Amino acid sequence: MATSVFSSFLTGCGPGDPPWVAEPNIGGPDPRITVTEVPPPAISGGTLIIASDGHTAVAADPDRDRVWVVDLDGGTPAQVRLQQGDEPGRLVEDASGRVHVALRRAGAVVTLDIQSLSVLERREVCRAPRGVAYDAARDAIHVACAGGELVTLPAAGGPAVRKLRPAPDLRDVVVDGDRLLVSRFKSAETLVVGPDGAVLSRRTLPEFQSRGFSLSTYTPSVAWRMIPLPGGGAAMVHQRAMSSQVTLSPGGYYQAADCDGNIVHAAVSRLDPADAEDAEDAMGGAPAAGALRNLSLPVDMAVSPDGVRLAVVAAGSDTVVSTTLDGVEGGATPGSCDVEATPQAVAGQPVAVAFDGRGDVVVQLREPAALQVLGRRTIALPGASVRDTGHEMFHRPPNGVSAVACASCHPEGHEDGHTWNFDPVGLRRTQALGGGILQTAPLHWSGDLPDLEGLMGEVFVSRMGGPKPGARRLDLMARYIDSLPAFPASPPEDEAAVARGAALFHDKKVACADCHGGPMLTNNRNENVGTGGPLQVPSLIGIAGRAPFMHDGCAATLLDRFDPECGGHDHGDVSGLGPAQLDDLVAYLESL
Repeated sequence: MATSVFSSFLTGCGPGDPPWVAEPNIGGPDPRITVTEVPPPAISGGTLIIASDGHTAVAADPDRDRVWVVDLDGGTPAQVRLQQGDEPGRLVEDASGRVHVALRRAGAVVTLDIQSLSVLERREVCRAPRGVAYDAARDAIHVACAGGELVTLPAAGGPAVRKLRPAPDLRDVVVDGDRLLVSRFKSAETLVVGPDGAVLSRRTLPEFQSRGFSLSTYTPSVAWRMIPLPGGGAAMVHQRAMSSQVTLSPGGYYQAADCDGNIVHAAVSRLDPADAEDAEDAMGGAPAAGALRNLSLPVDMAVSPDGVRLAVVAAGSDTVVSTTLDGVEGGATPGSCDVEATPQAVAGQPVAVAFDGRGDVVVQLREPAALQVLGRRTIALPGASVRDTGHEMFHRPPNGVSAVACASCHPEGHEDGHTWNFDPVGLRRTQALGGGILQTAPLHWSGDLPDLEGLMGEVFVSRMGGPKPGARRLDLMARYIDSLPAFPASPPEDEAAVARGAALFHDKKVACADCHGGPMLTNNRNENVGTGGPLQVPSLIGIAGRAPFMHDGCAATLLDRFDPECGGHDHGDVSGLGPAQLDDLVAYLESL
């Protein structure tokens, strides 16, 4: 992906120049502004493994649509080129040395021979594959999908042998004995799936209550990465979002609470083995893990082969943090941010981490493209620059104090599923950004912000403490946001139900389409649907991936939205619809 001129903007900023600094009051283009021909995908992390030989690194590169194969002991980096727009993500090696890579945007898994640098097979699995794991007992690959599918493929090739739909928003898979641990992205919940595919239990992480002056409470969210532990069970690096009241004042997003003051912070939680007794409540009585200070976007984590050391990369902070499993779990008193951890700056933006056979920490850098073996060497990868000002504004905190980036609450360009308690407006659920949100202006739930400039002034400048962006940076931020895809809805299981639901949706008496019409499925207006006042009509594109629903998050499911106490008494007219018809309407909405 080559860097090029966009409009009147020039390339050529230095690697240390922040993209959000105030624009100079002089004529001519700003050399610190850069733009790629196609905006890079949102950062997802977790794209690096070390092969079983202990010295071959295999790194998926979603920015450049290729997979790098690098001998850490020397030699020239090699690559496997994939199709444009594949966006390779998680990868795993099987017992025969094949590497299986989830293609996030292509809906497939590609199998590679890393010795010959060849593609052995490409298999469609689901619209949005995310996590992959190798099951040695079955010689199979398990694939978790954002749409809720859990697909099992033979490692040697061929069609899927099992396809389940245990829950929406699946993220990572860990094989633990004859069971699977499957994480859910936005809620940081873990499912325990038995050998027959049944969900045996659901595990939720405990809330975190700080012990400082404000006694703030944080709710687990955004499970960026879950990995297996050598002794069984798993570890998860995730965020926690403030559930105490947040004041909408200047600096409110990073001067809000104890610890480092941010409304979002990072943590690493240990998950019991899948066969632990009382699995339903396995995490319920455990104290919350301590918070890791000032880490922005903790997108990946690795554990050393002996299960003692942990390394976490923070893509928004250009930092790798080293700690121990005991340190994050028991090295701090409950509610403390004093986890013993050693931060280390790296030579670029880190997106993935692994331990090699020597026990050295290997970090994948997306920009500039490289693998950095901490304390030893940095191996440059010959990929074109993907430095893009809009992408950087979205993925980095806008000042030197905060650890909150736009992507902290809008991970992967979407949203964290969290409902905030804002003073003075009340409960407000994070809004999704993908699928063309700028075409739905005015913006925000109350429709009080006319355009992106107004939104950036209220959120990026005031609440997040960033400098006011000039017209050129606003254009690039708009360009990046417009590039974010909507949530990829899974194919319907019952197409007849979708057709019946579509007819109900467009029925004049039910009146859904009166407000949710046009190409964006919104009328771009504020409407009072009986929930306490006029609110902006949101687009329904990709609605299946946006639970909970409504402005205050009162609807855990789309069916719950049709309860008038939550969805409003004037929100269309479904009074004449029976349960089966409501199910059809939900089926149609989930297909959008």
